[in-house]
Amino acid sequence: MKKKCPKCQLVNFINAEKCGRCSSELVEVATNSSAASAAKPVRIARRVGIFFAVAFLAIFTLYLSLIFSADPLSFEENEKITAAIYVLDQKGFKDEVFLLRKLTSFRANDNWLNASIEKENAYAATNFPFAIMTVYPDFFSMTVDDVERAAILLHEAKHISGNDEREAYSFVWKNREKLGWTEANYAVSPIWRNVRKQTKEYAPELFICELNQFGDCTEDFVYDQS
Repeated sequence: MKKKCPKCQLVNFINAEKCGRCSSELVEVATNSSAASAAKPVRIARRVGIFFAVAFLAIFTLYLSLIFSADPLSFEENEKITAAIYVLDQKGFKDEVFLLRKLTSFRANDNWLNASIEKENAYAATNFPFAIMTVYPDFFSMTVDDVERAAILLHEAKHISGNDEREAYSFVWKNREKLGWTEANYAVSPIWRNVRKQTKEYAPELFICELNQFGDCTEDFVYDQS
């Protein structure tokens, strides 16, 4: 610490009682090293703020590149998406409906990232954590009705929330009765058969009950006494 004269601004020695120039009472002031120490947290906070600002800008730029490198859905396609989400809402899948209605951006074809990834039997694909869903032509042409399209959106909604393929397939298969997507009504649908096959591949633990049809543990077993 040093003593500075508040009147003439002369910096005096620490043991001085009055200003050597104007004889005014002195006040203590911090030295340069002390001031630098006090300013250090401010500099650190500024650098952290700049880091997060740059990171946010980079992520936002990536998001925009994914959005604008793919085409939007047509009016008719958007209408079918809306109808399928309505089915989910009516069946009580509130969390998934919120993700699909409020957070998801639907696109009609692959963005640059999806185009670089090989896909097989895909009806839709989701970019996590950006909540960008690409809906492929088979989603509209091969599905039987809004309920079947709702089943596909339910699967993709689990990806939007961060679940992997095993979890997404398991969730849809376990909830197919609640959704109304049952074998009785959709057994001849190629979507039904493909999803059952892929669910068995990703979640084989659901298909180990030998007495049930296809070994499906999620089916209620009925003993045939005839």
